[in-house]
Amino acid sequence: MPETKPTGTQILAMTRKRRRRALLQRVAILLVVLGGAGGIFWQRAVRGKSVGPRYLTAQAKVGQLRETVMATGKFKGLDSVDVGAQISGRVARVLVDFNDQVKAGQTLAEIDPAQLLSRVEQSRAQVSAADSSVRLAKATLVQSKAALARAKDMAEKGLISSKDLEAAQADADRADASVASSQSQASLSRASLKDAETSLSWTTIKAPIDGVVLARLIEPGNTVAASLQAPVLFTVARDLTQLTLYVDVDEADIGKLHEGQEASFTVGAWPARKFASKVVSVHNLPTAGQTVVTYQAVLSVDNKELLLRPGMTATASIVTADRPEVLTVPDAALRYSPPAPPKDKPSSSPFMPISPGRMGGRRPSGAPGKPGDGSMNAGRSALWLLENGAAKRVMVQTGGSDGQNTEIVSGPVKAGTVVITDQEQAKAP
Repeated sequence: MPETKPTGTQILAMTRKRRRRALLQRVAILLVVLGGAGGIFWQRAVRGKSVGPRYLTAQAKVGQLRETVMATGKFKGLDSVDVGAQISGRVARVLVDFNDQVKAGQTLAEIDPAQLLSRVEQSRAQVSAADSSVRLAKATLVQSKAALARAKDMAEKGLISSKDLEAAQADADRADASVASSQSQASLSRASLKDAETSLSWTTIKAPIDGVVLARLIEPGNTVAASLQAPVLFTVARDLTQLTLYVDVDEADIGKLHEGQEASFTVGAWPARKFASKVVSVHNLPTAGQTVVTYQAVLSVDNKELLLRPGMTATASIVTADRPEVLTVPDAALRYSPPAPPKDKPSSSPFMPISPGRMGGRRPSGAPGKPGDGSMNAGRSALWLLENGAAKRVMVQTGGSDGQNTEIVSGPVKAGTVVITDQEQAKAP
């Protein structure tokens, strides 16, 4: 059967139908694209809207609160003594070394005594000469007194003139003065001899106390110059089983310290171990730095195991107050305050409006505390509680702090009260 060809009218109708179908497909694709884009924008807009803050909280609790003061310092040996030289000279011998045990009076080193030996011999010769002068003056005095006695006897008999008697008297007086002068010169010579012998004894450097040699700063052949001050040759500590820890305490904390307080410290050589100690004294002499003023506190250290050494740096924690049953909250709760809303947007947070200057947190430094509360650090502070999912601001009276928790002296807080410590801005899913 022969195929029939479409007429012109049919071709035109088919062309219009194809164009209409293509147009409908384009419109449908455009609607799908626009719908998808709108959905994406709507989802982003919804997710970008905050549904409110997500709070980080903690509970107020009753427990022990131990206030401490932190300070750093160095160890020193108990009765540590620097041994020096009082004269100059060449070191002839050194008889001890580091860590040697020594007894009081034991010879540690010797300085060459040759020059001082010569000075001693010279002084002894001067003493001998002075003694001879004294004997000569005394003999002259005896002779002069005898001559004076004869002159007086002859003058009474009229055998000599008064002038001769006066001359005899003058000779006797001069002889007496000569004896006194020679005796003084002999005393001076003996003093010079004693000084020379003392200087000679200084050539032997001796231990002043029983102990252990911590430092030896000389070698045989070194020259010691003691013209201006005594140079340090050795350092001797009495007993290394007992040390002293000197720590520098900030002026803001020094008022909390007193003798007898318990303390502990750590050292870099034994980081996992905490050593017990006790405050034995607090010095009144300040040490002024560039920006701070510190005072020195002295802690006793039991070093029977000999784990600690003089000069080590230690970090001490001194207990200034220890209360067993007090109500506390984390310090973060007292530092927390809600963020201010943006200036161009009205606040939609559940917080109560806060006037400027009444944000939460610790009281300003120097603000007066509540009289009679027994705490030197007491003050008024703002605290945010979580009640029924909303934040509520209350005022509390705070006491001491151990650096992590702070005592609540009074206020609408009890054990188990939920306090806000921080917040994070949550997003809609």
